[in-house]
Amino acid sequence: MTDETAHGALRSTGRQAMREVLGEAYMARRDASTTPLNQALRHLSEEFPYASLWTRGTLTRRERSMVTVGMLVAMSQHHELRGHLVGALNNGCTPEEIAEVITHACAYAGFPAAIAAMRTAEEVLREVAPPAAGST
Repeated sequence: MTDETAHGALRSTGRQAMREVLGEAYMARRDASTTPLNQALRHLSEEFPYASLWTRGTLTRRERSMVTVGMLVAMSQHHELRGHLVGALNNGCTPEEIAEVITHACAYAGFPAAIAAMRTAEEVLREVAPPAAGST
């Protein structure tokens, strides 16, 4: 197997995992905004975290989502947090569990990081929540 074939196989596996975690809409936006300048970095993100980590056993994708949300809260990476909050929902996390992960992070990442992350979570949950029954 050549390096090119190996990388292609990893990218294919990673893209499938990424699609399952982050959703079709995310993948469409990502693909539409891929340029020659950012393509190498995007390929690496498909090969390493998604093909090599998100597909491992031991932790479920739900558990990986909770860990990822906690780390992104700690690093105040709200742009990445937005996508991974959708991923957490896709992986079976409830809004209450997401709120608890963020609340738990305040002791380790600080209140400003947790408060800002909670605001981001509230925005994302409003955007992705299905309309209430009977609403028009």
